[in-house]
Amino acid sequence: MAQPQPLRHASVSATFGVSRTEITPPVGIYSRNWGAAKHDTATSIHRPLTLNALVVQSDETKLILIDADLGWWRPMSLFRRFQGRLLNEFSLEPHQLIFALTHSHATAPLMDPDPALPGSELQEEWLERVYQSAVEAIQSALTSSSAGVLEWHSGSCQLASNRDLPEPDGERFLCGYNPENSADSTLVIGRLTDSSGAMRAVLVNYACHPTTLAWENESISPDYIGAMRETIEQATGANAFYLHGASGELSPKYQYVGDVEVADRHGRQLGYATLATLFDMNPACQELAYTGVMESGAPLAVWQHREYSPSAQIMGDQTSVHLPLKDWPTADVLEQQRAACEDRALQERLRRKRDIRRVLGDGTTHAVQFSVWKLGEAILVGSSCEAYSKLQTELRARFPNRTLVCMNLINGTIGYLPPEENYEFDIYQVWQTPFARGSLERLIDAMEDRINEMISR
Repeated sequence: MAQPQPLRHASVSATFGVSRTEITPPVGIYSRNWGAAKHDTATSIHRPLTLNALVVQSDETKLILIDADLGWWRPMSLFRRFQGRLLNEFSLEPHQLIFALTHSHATAPLMDPDPALPGSELQEEWLERVYQSAVEAIQSALTSSSAGVLEWHSGSCQLASNRDLPEPDGERFLCGYNPENSADSTLVIGRLTDSSGAMRAVLVNYACHPTTLAWENESISPDYIGAMRETIEQATGANAFYLHGASGELSPKYQYVGDVEVADRHGRQLGYATLATLFDMNPACQELAYTGVMESGAPLAVWQHREYSPSAQIMGDQTSVHLPLKDWPTADVLEQQRAACEDRALQERLRRKRDIRRVLGDGTTHAVQFSVWKLGEAILVGSSCEAYSKLQTELRARFPNRTLVCMNLINGTIGYLPPEENYEFDIYQVWQTPFARGSLERLIDAMEDRINEMISR
């Protein structure tokens, strides 16, 4: 047989900068993210929220990745203003910046102040602090940049479960643990080491909704991501990033609680799975190569580590694909329905639907932007939608020899993207989304085309 291929991690050699700032909102801020919640404002802090910046530079380009412990943008126009300021501040083009949310459901919503909502008067000052924290983190990452290598490896974690449960003796689907369906357990991690071999950052790409803490929780919290970061950082001394995967139908089995210790337990589970994957990696900038036979009691195949030269190619791209829209009422009609509604849970649904409609306009399609970055031999791809895990499993199947980091909720927030077959059923993600049947599949195909174009450059 042919000589065995060396075991090598997808990697890129570049100049990297890493920084972190805190973005915890004040107690008393409006924080109602659940229709079933009886409270409107936060009464305590479970763990601080952080904003993390990773700068990747070569002689030809500069890319900036932000990972922030925030939920979702309400509405998209707020993110556009926020993004525009950052782009101007650092003289960036849109494809050079990814602002990713960890998607905690236990923090203050990203929204403009609304006098009708208690604690909303604190929003404007806090949002400005988030912006200034982003500027500070990026500046610090730029000034502290040095040569390094980012290498990727895949493992698994059992935290995520399928959350589309057929209602017993009913015709609709409930949003909660379905023991009959499997979940994508893929965990992709990136290890950033500097020229001395010291670990500077660990990037965790995993798909699981941070919905441990729900309507009974009154604390500001990063949900499980906080304890995940703590677990990794205590063991490595490196900054832990969380890159939220395609989790449209994935969440913890045990969730919707007020006990923050449950969130911490979930975070430790993901943290330890990350550490297991991390310590399964080769030493930095080394591959595991077959070197020959040692005759002993048995003929022994000898594999040894040896140095290799990582790729230095870095590219960023942003494009869009037109996705079909459902025939929804106008934003004005939805606001009239919300104003006339006396049910708090239904009011919250209509508020979100109204905000989405305002972003989309009254057309029949919407141009959804998505980003594709090539970091050496790895591809990072994501959009502002909440795609089902089919997006990441399908793309990884189409590119079996590439490491793919797939992300939801980057550069804004719009709506869910369920698989086309799910549109037959009464499922939350189907009736919540403004996008019509087949939109997820169109996005996957568009991403595949753009990845192929980038690989061929």
